Amino acid sequence: MIHSPLFIVLAFVLAALVVAVIFLALKRRNTSQLKSKFGSEYSRVVEAHDSQGQAEADLLEREKRAKKIQLRPLGPTDRARFVESWRAIQTRFVDDPGRSVTEADALLGEVMTARGYPVGDFEQRSADVSVDYPEVVQHYHTAHAIALRHAEGSAGTEDLRVAMISYRTLFDDLAGDTAQPAGAHPAPPPTPAPTTPEAQANLAATR
Repeated sequence: MIHSPLFIVLAFVLAALVVAVIFLALKRRNTSQLKSKFGSEYSRVVEAHDSQGQAEADLLEREKRAKKIQLRPLGPTDRARFVESWRAIQTRFVDDPGRSVTEADALLGEVMTARGYPVGDFEQRSADVSVDYPEVVQHYHTAHAIALRHAEGSAGTEDLRVAMISYRTLFDDLAGDTAQPAGAHPAPPPTPAPTTPEAQANLAATR
């Protein structure tokens, strides 16, 4: 049977439309899956990129990289050591909030390394963590931004308190602190009796 040129053209157009429909359907499904997995992190990444396509490519690359990372749970000894370190850092907050935030940032890095996350800069580490902890990685961004402002001398005591609470949220998930009930809000830094005028000022600012 010999088909007319018009019939052949229409067939190609129809085939192209079918391919386009399938492509769009797959793209929508992919977008839906990424939004479901990354939650608020999806929106943050989209805002940070020039296009939604670039943002989704970034997230897909994170998933691909995560498959190569061999994560491991903390052993009882390491977990106990990290929890004790965190409690000591949190206790020092009233007397020296800036130092506490700096130490909390460093401790999170140690916990990540112990869990098996590759050594890298903040952006890479936060990207790696976002695959397994998409709902709390925003706290990491918040705390780190405040830590940078503190280094520049532009973060107040209340900002530092927010940073500590944000670090605590991620710390609880990474370290698996059984003292923090699942889904509970992280406790704010403690407020022991201040011993110096400066500590008294810091205490007043946190209330």
